[in-house]
Amino acid sequence: MEEIGVRGRMTPVTTTREWIDRLISCDTTSRNSNLDLIETMRAELVEHGLDPFVVPNEGGTKANLFVTIPAGDGSTTGGVMLAGHTDVVPVDGQDWHTDPFIAEERDGRIYGRGTCDMKAFSAIILALLPEFLARPLTTPLHLAWTYDEEVGCHGAVVLLRELASRNIRPDICFVGEPTSMRPVTAHKSSHLFRVAITGLAAHSSNTPGGVNAIEYAAKAVTFIRSIADEHRSAGPFDPTFEVPFTTANVGVISGGIAINTVADLCTFDFEFRTIPGVVPASIALRIEDHLLGELRRELRAENPAAEITMTPLGAVPGLEPGTGAALALALELAGPADVADAAFTTVGYGTEGGLFQLAGIDTVICGPGSMDQGHTANEYIEIDQVRAGEDFLRALAAHLAR
Repeated sequence: MEEIGVRGRMTPVTTTREWIDRLISCDTTSRNSNLDLIETMRAELVEHGLDPFVVPNEGGTKANLFVTIPAGDGSTTGGVMLAGHTDVVPVDGQDWHTDPFIAEERDGRIYGRGTCDMKAFSAIILALLPEFLARPLTTPLHLAWTYDEEVGCHGAVVLLRELASRNIRPDICFVGEPTSMRPVTAHKSSHLFRVAITGLAAHSSNTPGGVNAIEYAAKAVTFIRSIADEHRSAGPFDPTFEVPFTTANVGVISGGIAINTVADLCTFDFEFRTIPGVVPASIALRIEDHLLGELRRELRAENPAAEITMTPLGAVPGLEPGTGAALALALELAGPADVADAAFTTVGYGTEGGLFQLAGIDTVICGPGSMDQGHTANEYIEIDQVRAGEDFLRALAAHLAR
């Protein structure tokens, strides 16, 4: 077994706990490269006699990783895919009590950025590889790791394009996002946009001589909020979600240079998240029509050179409710304690699952940990959840070998 250094310490990486150490030690915040992590995992797969392939991004700074463990008869058609992302969210400005990139175990938990979302799942896969390889499988097992999930699921789009070109399409996919090992059958979509408003600068003693971009941004934000309020009060509603309606949020705004200057530029980023059954394009078109129609005309009445633009930043399709083979298998593997209401489990956050579903793969979200700890300072995963994840994948190995 190859020895891999963990913060200067040489140790053979074989157990789930050791793999968590190694994966957390790689700072794969989305703004950084993930190539060190990808190469570490690729080398491990090769060490076990597998033939993985790497799918880089356009600039070669990040990459996806994919490998198939063939069935005992050599078949690589259909089968089950385990999918996870390699990137994590930033720790900037958060009150961490330990180094976020050193996994620290205490009080039945493992702390570190990505322990919950979602490197523990990847660690379990790597630790259990020998168990999957020790027996002939009756159907292939595919392993997929992506980049940039946290900033728009860009890596999964590139990976799916590559899989299509190679005629690889698994039948079932389990995305190991943290769900406390309960099968999740649906989640909301997420759609991100940037609005830029260009006005005309002037001294604040002569406001009629300028066009205040901040004021028009405020009108745009108010309109977006009005759409969110409509959905909150009138629906449609889906009671299976914790927040049972479509939402919108303006998360970032920037504009102006001084209090005594009419701002000539203001930008803001917003998103909306739709429940299944709500058509995202209809909401985007309604916002675009207002901003580039009525509001732009009002803006240009002050100055014909003023402008409003609305640019898509990314989209994560929703996971539509499913009751097929993926859910049936997930319920079998998760155990009887989760059967009663698992078919109705939904989450508000987005995943790559919607993309896999659109590609024709029957998909369920199921992984160790709780998203209550994801993205937070002092992120952690319960050790009991790690064990539950191991039990799930061991049950999958037994199922695939029947």
